[in-house]
Amino acid sequence: MTSQSPGQPPFIGGEGPADHWRDLPRRGRGLTLRTLIILRWLALMGQAATIWVAHELLHFPLAVWPCVATIAAGAAVNLAALLHLRRTDNRLPDGRQTALHLGFDILQLSTLLGLTGGLENPFCLLLVAPVTVAAASLPGRQAIGLGFLVLIATGVLFKWSLPLPWQSGTELILPLLYRIGLAMALTTGVVFTSAYAWRVAADAEKLELALATTQDVLQREQRLAALGGLAAAAAHELGTPLATIQVVAKEMLRGAPADSPEAEDAALLLQQADRCREILTRLSQRPEDGDALYAEVGLKALLAEVVDPHLGFDLDIAVETTTADGRPVPQVKRLPEVVHGLSALVENAADFAASSVRVGATVDEDWIVVEVLDDGPGFAPDILPRLGEPYVTSRPHGKARRALAAQLRAAARPARVGLGAAPFALGRGRRKDTAPSPPPFPPLPSTEAVIPSQGGMGLGFFIARTLLERTGGRVSVGAGDGPIGHRGARVTVRWPRASLETAAA
Repeated sequence: MTSQSPGQPPFIGGEGPADHWRDLPRRGRGLTLRTLIILRWLALMGQAATIWVAHELLHFPLAVWPCVATIAAGAAVNLAALLHLRRTDNRLPDGRQTALHLGFDILQLSTLLGLTGGLENPFCLLLVAPVTVAAASLPGRQAIGLGFLVLIATGVLFKWSLPLPWQSGTELILPLLYRIGLAMALTTGVVFTSAYAWRVAADAEKLELALATTQDVLQREQRLAALGGLAAAAAHELGTPLATIQVVAKEMLRGAPADSPEAEDAALLLQQADRCREILTRLSQRPEDGDALYAEVGLKALLAEVVDPHLGFDLDIAVETTTADGRPVPQVKRLPEVVHGLSALVENAADFAASSVRVGATVDEDWIVVEVLDDGPGFAPDILPRLGEPYVTSRPHGKARRALAAQLRAAARPARVGLGAAPFALGRGRRKDTAPSPPPFPPLPSTEAVIPSQGGMGLGFFIARTLLERTGGRVSVGAGDGPIGHRGARVTVRWPRASLETAAA
């Protein structure tokens, strides 16, 4: 979920630059060998065509054979890669393999440029291409290494290279300042284009992961819904053996003497079999058969279901519903997207609230509006404009999580001997002579390790907004109505009544 704590810099993923640097090697997967081979063939054909045009048509005095040898070296490497591809059928991306091939392309192109004028050759801009491909497809350290390789090649070409070929009888001498400008322009182009490609690829990868997470949430809800169908099938299969048990129990009851233990056992068996049949009858009712718990539910009952997992901590969570002109609260569709989306919003509010959370619903003639308010610090101004984007968080451990962590740590302590063993005795009631149970374990200091909050990747609000908007809702955020310092946060979801209200209503 999105952090509400002020005064923290908004890093993507809630991490600082050092943490982001540690994540660099885990980003990109490289390119397939087939793609690298195709790209190199295109580059070699362009190089050969340029050398032929410059020598045969423009009659520039080129070092033809060294240039041909350089192009032939690239072709030889490509043929070897093609044989390796046919032998291994390498279709999966490989970051290390991609880095090696791009490094060779940089060295091959730099050699060709050194034979044809160095930085004075306008085709030196092609050195930007391998670094751009590396930034878009390779892990960070490999991409940075290739970038440094290009910068080293730029320095070498600035210092050592053959003269730029030109027309016979004409000598082209570029000023030193112009050559320095070319080197600076090439360096700037490498840095800018690689950084731009890296940023675009990283955003696309994060969005892909966020959408995959959202899809996983929906699939989990669909699997839960599918359990209803499995329950109906199980009820149908168990019906036949249960009927047999009932017939046998009736025969035993009929043949046993009255008031005998056998008669009592047969009657109990028949009673429990009837109870099992009632349970199987309820299981066989699918949601679309009219089960109000799944098909439709009152609006206040839906909000109570949403806040129920967050009750029990030191928070006052209130649910309110108001309607225009005193009309009855409508029945709404119990959609998994609505339940999960609102639960995520309430969880975020409970994590940052100081003492209370309010979940209110307002219904008028055209709209159903649900508001989630807390009395916490509110949304940070620098994070508020980016709400709804994936991986935007600086979420600390909320008080609900700290309370849960304290309970779990207390439960993990060894059981006390003597008086402390009484509460763990089996049975429905307590003996009169049982000593009173000891007081609960005191909460541990907040400085100890706590369980991390869910949604710490900054996907909670993104997932909630995506799910709610799929149902026709519109999500907006803003400040609450509390005092300064505890202004709180307000998240509002607005649906047209037709998209959420049941047809029966």
